[in-house]
Parts: sequence; C-alpha cells; structure tokens
Amino acid sequence: MSADDIDIAALFETEKERLFALALRITGRHDEAEDALQDAWLAALRARSSFRGEARPETWLYRIVLRSAIAARSRRRRSAAPLEVEPASPAGDDPIDAREAAERLLRALDRLGTAQRTVLALAAIERLATRQIAEILAIPEGTVWSRLHEARRRLHEELDRAGGPF
Repeated sequence: MSADDIDIAALFETEKERLFALALRITGRHDEAEDALQDAWLAALRARSSFRGEARPETWLYRIVLRSAIAARSRRRRSAAPLEVEPASPAGDDPIDAREAAERLLRALDRLGTAQRTVLALAAIERLATRQIAEILAIPEGTVWSRLHEARRRLHEELDRAGGPF
C-alpha cells in the first residue's frame, strides 16, 4: 500500500475513538488528548507522502498519535498541571470511594515513566497484541514484554504506597 492509497480522513474516522482513548491514557487529561489528536491529524496530513507501506496504515497512525500524546504530556509535566479524574462509578458503589480509587490509580500511573505508561496503555487498555505494540513503538517484542512487566510491577508498588489496591 502506498501513500496515495491512504484515505487519512476515513482512517481517522474509523479509528477516532480508539485513538482518542490512547491519547487520553497517555496524557491523563481530556483537553490534552483532544489537542494531541488534532496535532496528530495535522501531522498525518503532512507526513502522508512519507508513508512507505512497511506497516499497516493503522499502525502508522497510532505512532503519530502516540508521539503527539507523549509531547502533550511532556509539556504538561514541565508546567506541573494536575491530572483530571472523571471515574465511571459502577452501580451500587460509593461514588466517593470510586473517585478516591481513580485518583490513586491516576497518581500511580502518572509516576510511571513514559515508556512504561505507554506500553501499559496499549496492552491493558487498548488490548493490543504484543506484536502490534512492537510495531507501533518500533521496538522488539521482547522489549515490549520487559517494559510491560516492569510497568505492572511499578504500578503495584505505587498503588501499595498510595494506600493499597484501588
């Protein structure tokens, strides 16, 4: 598949919810995720001619969104703005407990490094296979496994420090 074969608008429309979810998991903020998605849209349009067909178009687009989300997160980290918490409270649960648990989880995730947070978001939230994650991040599958293992270990440590599992 060549650059001329890619309908970026259709691809973005098809993948929009998943791409936004990925950006949100990386940035931790709704407004930053939206900005990252807009930046990614523009970057994809500019980079369309550079698509060589070595990866699936979806993988190529995920990489662009991932870079945009990481850049947005880096900008926030420099300004130290807090994460937003909007947990969905399961029926019957105390909303205050659910909010506190979500806040603990987000603080723990925020303390992970970008590489660990990214691979955890792609695996646990996006439910992508290790092979797909390796393609998106342009790293070996073994590196995906080791980052995922380390991310889970660190997340457990951070949650234990923050008052136990959520």
